Amino acid sequence: MALAGDRLTNFPDSERTGQPDGISWQWQQSAEGLPYLTCSLLDRWSHGFFTRDFSPRGPIDLTEVLAPGSPVYRLQQVHGNVVLKTDLLPPVVALDPETATPTYAQADGLVASRDFEALWVCSADCVPALIADSGTGLAAAVHAGWRGTAAKILPEAIAQLVAQGSQLENLKIALGPAIGGEVYQVSVEVAAQLGATITPQNAVGATADGILEFLHQLPESPVLTDPEPGKVRLDVRLCNALQLQQLGINSSQVAIAPFCTYSDSARFFSYRRDRLKKIQWSGIVSTSNTSSC
Repeated sequence: MALAGDRLTNFPDSERTGQPDGISWQWQQSAEGLPYLTCSLLDRWSHGFFTRDFSPRGPIDLTEVLAPGSPVYRLQQVHGNVVLKTDLLPPVVALDPETATPTYAQADGLVASRDFEALWVCSADCVPALIADSGTGLAAAVHAGWRGTAAKILPEAIAQLVAQGSQLENLKIALGPAIGGEVYQVSVEVAAQLGATITPQNAVGATADGILEFLHQLPESPVLTDPEPGKVRLDVRLCNALQLQQLGINSSQVAIAPFCTYSDSARFFSYRRDRLKKIQWSGIVSTSNTSSC
C-alpha cells in the first residue's frame, strides 16, 4: 500500500538524464504506516530501501515487512569489495542481547544461492544497490561506498551472478538513496581513484589531472567543480552506473533513486551531514525463476 501523498508524485526515473523510460520509484508503507521506497524495475521481487523511520529495527524485523519467514542474511560491512554467496553463510537469527553478541562475516555484498532469501545491506551516505535476475529469480544486495566503488564491488557482484548462470541482459539494478554528487565533496585524489575505474588508460595515462579531465568531458560527468582548491564534488552512484555500462549492461537496466540522503533529513540518516553512526537498511528477496517477468 502506498503513501497517498508521495505516490501522487511517483518520481519517474526517466526525468533524470540517461535513466530508463517507464521506470518509477514509489513510496510504500508498512502495516504501521512507515515509509519505504521501491523501484518498478524490481517489481517482481519483494524489496525496499527503508527510511530512518524504521530505526533501530534491523533485517530480521524488516524481512517481516517484505517476506515474512524468509531466511535473513546480512554482513559486517567493511568498505571493501568482497561479495559472498549465501550458501557460505548461516542465516541471521535473533539473539538475546544480554547473553550473546552477534558476529557476521566481513564483506560488502551478498548474492543469493536459493529462492526466497532476504539479503540486506545498510548505509547512511553510501550507495545501496539491489540487483535482480529475471532469468533465474536470484538477487544480490551491495553496499558501495566510495572505497568499494573504487574497488569495483558492483562488477564483482555481477561476476558472481554470471558465474551462477545469470545473463547480463537479464539483470536489473536499482541504486537507492545515497549522498548526491551536488553535495558530496571529496579530494581530487579520491575522485581520481574512482575515475580510474571508468577511464581508458590509453586515453589519459594514470595522472589524476588526466583522469578528471576525461570525466569532465563525459556527457554525464560524475564529477562537478568545487570552490575549494583540491576538492571536487563526486556522484558515486553515477560512477557505479558507468562501471555497469562498461560491463555491457544497458542503461535501461539501471535505475538511480531521485533522493539524496544528505539533503533529505526527514527521511534519511546521513553521516556526512550529522556525523552520527546511524543507518538505514535496504533489502531484496530472491524469487523463483518460474515467476512471470
